[in-house]
Amino acid sequence: MRWNAGRAKLLAVVMMTFGLIATACGSDDTVDLGSGATSAEASLSGTLKGSGASFPDKFYQAAIQAFGQAQPNLTITYEAKGSGGGQTDLQGQLVDFAGSDDPVKDEDFDKFAGEFLYFPTVAAPITVAYNLPGVSELKLSGATLGGIFGGSITTWNDAAIAADNPGVTLPETKVTIVHRSDSSGTTANFTKFLAAAGGRGWTLGSGKTIAWPNGSTGAEKNSGVANAIKAASGAIGYVDFADAKASGLTFAAIQNKEGEFVEPSLEATSLALAGAAVESNLLYNPVNANGKGVYPIAAPTWILVYKQQPDQKAVDNLKGWLEFLLTTGQESAETVDFAPLPERLLTKARAQLDDIVVTGASSTTTTVG
Repeated sequence: MRWNAGRAKLLAVVMMTFGLIATACGSDDTVDLGSGATSAEASLSGTLKGSGASFPDKFYQAAIQAFGQAQPNLTITYEAKGSGGGQTDLQGQLVDFAGSDDPVKDEDFDKFAGEFLYFPTVAAPITVAYNLPGVSELKLSGATLGGIFGGSITTWNDAAIAADNPGVTLPETKVTIVHRSDSSGTTANFTKFLAAAGGRGWTLGSGKTIAWPNGSTGAEKNSGVANAIKAASGAIGYVDFADAKASGLTFAAIQNKEGEFVEPSLEATSLALAGAAVESNLLYNPVNANGKGVYPIAAPTWILVYKQQPDQKAVDNLKGWLEFLLTTGQESAETVDFAPLPERLLTKARAQLDDIVVTGASSTTTTVG
């Protein structure tokens, strides 16, 4: 499957859509933030700085611009540097919020300056994108993917790939693995799938960083992986849906637990979200989910914030921004190639906003990181 969406056209559609939403939600620079609050009432000002996962970057950048129409006196920035980078920045209190596609490891809790909260925002498929001239459609099972990314399948006409694709003429081209070189939640979720479905060919575990086979190519951010795949015939890698589409990459249909080969899509991702169990701290895992029509490499993402903030202004700014993401922002997630979250998850996340308090104040629940 191949996408050739122009970046300029996509951004124009995004801005027009968000602009219409802001206009429809109110007048005189007043916008409904989802629970009765308006920009006139909130009067947010100052700055919020975030960093982290590149996976949701297109959604966050579009949402920042849209939210700015309602709250022009609050400046929000987000630097896409990878989930690991965002977590490190939040640990050092260099940012007000961190984006991460992978939960914090137990051994890293003590590195943070206090208790933190997970706010799920959107989800999307991780595509398995490839560059193989003459092959426009490709099916890959979990076991075959495990062999490819584990290094035991080294040419495109390997018997395992051929078995997944009867009738397709496959070249003798060497397989070139492209992966993230930075600490990445996209890597964590992709390798969670390989750990679950990759069979004997995958022995490298899962995590934000992996000891990839010799001869593989590393690149920073999802956009870097996309560019590296485009540059090398025979390349294969994992890229978020938005970047894969914007880069015009070709990507494979992946076999799910029902035995179906499913192309990445927002609809197939939503099916994966529907059955995912949600923990009390709002973590959930849609990777390799059960169900017909499910795309099996569906990835979540969260914003992490400290429960205790230095003053009421910081509390108000964070709550206003997060509430926007969990209400109006959801309505336009699909315009930038992200799946909105199920209402059952959004309801829990919005309720958790009351846990963000000024240092020393008590919150309504005990949800922590």
